[in-house]
Amino acid sequence: MAKSKGLSFYKRKKKISSAAVREVFSWIFGILAAIFIAGVLVFFLGMTTRVVGVSMEPVLYNEQQVLINRFLYVISSPKRGDVVVFLPNGNENAHYYVKRVVAVPGDRVLVQSGVLYVNGIESPWVAERVTEPGIAANELVLDHNEYFCMGDNPGNSEDSRSANIGPVQGDDIIGKVWFRAACQGSGMGFVK
Repeated sequence: MAKSKGLSFYKRKKKISSAAVREVFSWIFGILAAIFIAGVLVFFLGMTTRVVGVSMEPVLYNEQQVLINRFLYVISSPKRGDVVVFLPNGNENAHYYVKRVVAVPGDRVLVQSGVLYVNGIESPWVAERVTEPGIAANELVLDHNEYFCMGDNPGNSEDSRSANIGPVQGDDIIGKVWFRAACQGSGMGFVK
């Protein structure tokens, strides 16, 4: 007599293929890598601030929003002509200042007869007459890690010429302005 199979309570084990496991882990890794890269980009390139005042006109306008590249100065130093964002004297309670670097460490700075001189040569970064020389009335030499920053509109700018701000320490510079939002009189685009 043949034995009947009847009811069986034993389930057959399903095998999970190693290819399916690899596929799932590759998707998880890809998603985590994308989240990490997006976070890094937002942290370094996505910081924004608003320009306060008219000191950077005609390049940047009051209340214009700008994007800041915080990563650039981790791997390099500010250069003459860079538009930077800094906290004056590292004061965390102050608003961010947006100014142009006109002199770098080791440079000699002097404002004489309304003209900004850097290392004895007229600076190309300040085209307007400088009516208030401030601390640059007498030649000063920037120390290691000091930057002289001024607004493009020097008649309406509180900047490194002011005794309460003075030369900006490299550690107080947050980053370089690299993009500006559209605003009155100014289009959207990269900052030069």
